[in-house]
Amino acid sequence: MSDDTTLSSADVAKLLQDPNSENRATAAEKVAGTFSGDSLSDAERAIAEDIFRAMVKDAAVRVREALSDSLKDNPMVPHDVATALAKDVESVAMPMIESSSVLTDEDLVEIVSTRSVDVQKAVAGRATVSERVADALVDTEDEDVVAALVENAGARMNEGTFDRVLDQFGDSEKVNAPMARREDLPVGVSERLVTLVSEQLRDHIMTNHEISPTTAADLLLESREKATVSLVEGGNQRTVQELVDQLAENGRLTPTLMLRALCMGDTTFFEVALAKKADIPVLNAYKLVHDGGDLGLKRLFEVTDMPPQFLAMARAALDVSTEMVETGGDDRDMYKKLMIERVLTQVEDEIDTENLDYLIGKLGSVHNGGPSAAQ
Repeated sequence: MSDDTTLSSADVAKLLQDPNSENRATAAEKVAGTFSGDSLSDAERAIAEDIFRAMVKDAAVRVREALSDSLKDNPMVPHDVATALAKDVESVAMPMIESSSVLTDEDLVEIVSTRSVDVQKAVAGRATVSERVADALVDTEDEDVVAALVENAGARMNEGTFDRVLDQFGDSEKVNAPMARREDLPVGVSERLVTLVSEQLRDHIMTNHEISPTTAADLLLESREKATVSLVEGGNQRTVQELVDQLAENGRLTPTLMLRALCMGDTTFFEVALAKKADIPVLNAYKLVHDGGDLGLKRLFEVTDMPPQFLAMARAALDVSTEMVETGGDDRDMYKKLMIERVLTQVEDEIDTENLDYLIGKLGSVHNGGPSAAQ
């Protein structure tokens, strides 16, 4: 060409007639590089576009590869050039499919429906994937494609799409593990996931995603019971403090969760959680919680913004816990049964309906010999 910034008809003829494909590939890169600048006149830009349209038909794959790789990030590429390259053989198409913002949702949906799994995975990994394209990717029903989609934080998916993924691949760790680590899970999806993923991922969902208070409490209780068993057996489960810290960091250390844990007999979690919220040593929180005059617990509730209507319930649960510790006994189901019955008897109408329903449900679970996590 005449220089780095000027295109002429003579340049076009020279580029297209060069018998050496490597020279034509180098020329494609040079023209593409020039096209990305602001120095071209309208006439020169039109000439460059004509060169691109000729080069997408070049018989040498190497030339088309160079052109695609050079234009993949350029938002000014003519749409017909972008789609021609994206529909080419995979080595030519991949750069455009992975990166080009010129391709529309319509283009991408067509590509997903007509190309190979490798190409579909490339679409799934784009910087942004619309809900429409995400649905098309799920339609492939290919585990690797769907796994690549849910792993992509830039992919937008609605609750219906997430549900379809779980319907298809809920038992696949390749799919459910990256889904659990996403930041945008709807509540219903989070709650479905906790029944499908590993214990480690369940903890992640509990501490990082929005789920109902009932599900959160059930997960906490199950996690704490497993931790207790593991410690007895010599395991190395994380401490209560670590769990409380993570819940607090992610805004999941709620009053409802704390109260329900206490009413299920987990006084340690309740004490550590109050200490965290009050920003005081756990020993100080313990002394205030077990203050014989009840003023300590009331003051802690005030400092930590615990709902005042929870106070009577907390006092009843603590009284029962103290009494049962003094009388001994290692039967956890019996402990829960007596705790819940006594709490419900002592507070009667002083608690909110949501917590009342939850505790009655847990009581039924214990009576029926079912699992601790009643849904």
